Amino acid sequence: MARERVAQVAPDGAPAGTSATDMPDAAAPVLHPSSPIPVHGVPLGADIRVALGETGIRVFPLVLGAAEFGWTVDLTASHAVLDAYVQRGGNAVHTSDGYASGRSEHIVGRWLASRGIRDDIVVTVRIGGNPDNPGLGSVNLVRAVEASLGRLGIERIDVLYLDAATDATTALEDTLATAEWLVDSGKVRALGAAGYTAMQLVEARILSSAGYPRFAALDVPYNLLHRSEFDGDLRLIAGAQGLAVTPSRALEHGYLTGTHRDRAGLSSSVRGSQLAAWMNRRGSRTLKALDRISQELSVPTAAVAVAWLLAQRVVTAPIINAGRPAHVDQLVQGVGVRLGRSHLAEIARAVE
Repeated sequence: MARERVAQVAPDGAPAGTSATDMPDAAAPVLHPSSPIPVHGVPLGADIRVALGETGIRVFPLVLGAAEFGWTVDLTASHAVLDAYVQRGGNAVHTSDGYASGRSEHIVGRWLASRGIRDDIVVTVRIGGNPDNPGLGSVNLVRAVEASLGRLGIERIDVLYLDAATDATTALEDTLATAEWLVDSGKVRALGAAGYTAMQLVEARILSSAGYPRFAALDVPYNLLHRSEFDGDLRLIAGAQGLAVTPSRALEHGYLTGTHRDRAGLSSSVRGSQLAAWMNRRGSRTLKALDRISQELSVPTAAVAVAWLLAQRVVTAPIINAGRPAHVDQLVQGVGVRLGRSHLAEIARAVE
């Protein structure tokens, strides 16, 4: 049976300036945001769960990112994607107060309320990027969490990722002291780190011995092409501390879907520049390796990239953005793929 090629998958962690024209327009399903996709019986994949570090939470090994919601994907299409993800067994959604200036959270909140499934969904939020309450200072951090809770329409964030990249001045001890109050007050269940260095994670673990809350998860840009930021000390510390690594940019802004192969069809947007940066010999070799493996295993190219991440022992659940239900179908196939040693060796040769 001929395999179905990836049409386009919304890239991960998209920066400001990405054009919506990077997303193809054809065959987009139309669903009213109050009309969920019906699920008959137990969703396929509902029994596939992994421990999210020391949080006591178990999640599907693919977290649905909401970076495109409210930006390149409107409310109706976003709800269709969320419905498709749950239908396939997903139970964790990641958003941020900085995604579309909070519109992403509002869309996720509307969906949670209309479906009545808040207790079934793990909600993770990255804080620090909203211009109204920037950084991780005590006052802004509390206000940012309160604002996120309001937009989401929930009483507690399951995992709060503190984004150190948004604040280079607030002392880690002060941030954790505020986070402790948020946990004790019931507004936050567990903490995650984003943008922290290996030494900062060591400092945070030392502070935890004095009673401050521990980081239980780590969000870091990581994929088979983009490894330098994580491989090395940060990876060693994450493993030693038992952090649940939830990599963002799993598809390197969409390049690893294999949709864009040359510069001719790229727009002049920031996204186009990001894709063009990988259109070299290394990028071409990598896509050829993924293509060959995808043909052998009869799965989409993007699913092989997801499977490579899941093959990394330290990775718990990649954060993947999707713009349509069809993208969810393609990406979740990566959860069921088991790459052999020969596959991993082939990819390693290609990316060198």
